[in-house]
Amino acid sequence: MREQTRKWLCCPRHVSFPAHIMDFLHSQLNKVTQQLAFVSVDPIDWKFYVQVISWTVTLFESYLLLRQYPLYSKTEPPAALAAHISASDFEKSQKYGKDKAKFALFSGFYKQCLDSVLLHYGFYAWSWDFTGRAMARFGYGVEYQITQSIGFVFLLFFLSSLPTLPLSVYSTFVLEEKYGFNKTSPGLFVADLLKGWAIGAVLLTPFLWAFLRIFNWAGDRFVPWLMAFVLAFQLIMVIIYPMVIQPLFNKLSPLAEGELRNRIESLASKLKFPLTHLYEIDGSKRSSHSNAYFFGLPWSKHIVIFDTLIQQSQPEEVEAVLAHELGHWYYLHPTKMLAISQIHVFTIFALFPAFLHAPPVLASFDFPQSRCRTAAHHRRVPPLPGQLASTLTFERDLMILTPLEAFVSIGMHAVSRHFEWQADRFACELQEKLSDEKMSDMGDRLGRALITLHVKNLSTVWVDWLYSAYHHSHPTLTERLKGLESFQKKKL
Repeated sequence: MREQTRKWLCCPRHVSFPAHIMDFLHSQLNKVTQQLAFVSVDPIDWKFYVQVISWTVTLFESYLLLRQYPLYSKTEPPAALAAHISASDFEKSQKYGKDKAKFALFSGFYKQCLDSVLLHYGFYAWSWDFTGRAMARFGYGVEYQITQSIGFVFLLFFLSSLPTLPLSVYSTFVLEEKYGFNKTSPGLFVADLLKGWAIGAVLLTPFLWAFLRIFNWAGDRFVPWLMAFVLAFQLIMVIIYPMVIQPLFNKLSPLAEGELRNRIESLASKLKFPLTHLYEIDGSKRSSHSNAYFFGLPWSKHIVIFDTLIQQSQPEEVEAVLAHELGHWYYLHPTKMLAISQIHVFTIFALFPAFLHAPPVLASFDFPQSRCRTAAHHRRVPPLPGQLASTLTFERDLMILTPLEAFVSIGMHAVSRHFEWQADRFACELQEKLSDEKMSDMGDRLGRALITLHVKNLSTVWVDWLYSAYHHSHPTLTERLKGLESFQKKKL
């Protein structure tokens, strides 16, 4: 009787979750897995498939860069911007865009070659075996496979990060330095790198441990439980990152008393935005690029403004930028994007079981056949090479789903651009929403702020439509200015 009770308590289907919902999800996921049953039996050369697809995506991205590159040779800005950008600023912007495009083309091929070499020579299988041998030297056997899995992930991250460090150094100290954006010293660069690795270790270790424990506990019904865990982790990070992690890199100080603070607090009060703190962040410590954002719980929000934005724009223009940001809050855009991302993650998790117990997939990535068979027969032990290799090749790097991810990226950017239009329109309509004549020129102010930001950041003003659809989450400056003009006219 006690044994039956113990099983009842340990079985996920009985843990205060509507059984009929769990059963329905499990049945639907089983149908997907059955449709993909060929994955576990057909001798498909997955390594070759991944190589071909990843190179196809790299070549496509290079093609987009080559479509965009000729636009950097234009000698005049778009007509809508001609009166707002000086000839010298436009020329500098074009040169900056051209240099960034060259660097992106080189770094794209460099990273792809690196990934291809690591994949071709069985880097994943070697890393797993190396981690196991290293643990064995310290007396840790096969029963510590979650520990081995965590060590494996860290080894992969560290060894694959080292070859790309020169790219970060060049981007920071050559490219950004050339155009006056870099404010990072070599010492600060190294300190940031070490801090990033340390924070990653502190956060990733419990995340991986919990992830694999839930995976093992839930058995074949792991998808909904892992979804809930990932969502909870994301929500926690939304709170922890700006309050705990970001202060390790930048100083957040209360925004000084004055016109700007008065404007923002008044706007937040009129909109009933639950403003708790208003911060200025020393973004100029590392870069002269500027930004502003908000974060927090539904009942307690915090606004952060970069000191560079305050320095580059007038208070009424910064207020307009914050009006745009509050438009995102008003229309629940962060919540909607989170929901969309959860659908995306669920789709990945739904396909994942088909690859989980598939010896041909594991063999393709150079894991020994004996271990592949072990992974296939022990479904309740997630960290074995089979399951961990599947995680890395399917969920972490999304190598098998790379073509679909490219289309997902375009779709996500389209949604994001729609939200940007809504936030711009919100700023233009504040006069009507608040019955405040002082807000009548909010659209003009936002337009001036956007122009200032683009000029100071040397942002590209000529953009190829396909390149923009693939890479940009915001409409181009020209598009936004035309939209603001349209929104303003509709008010008249």
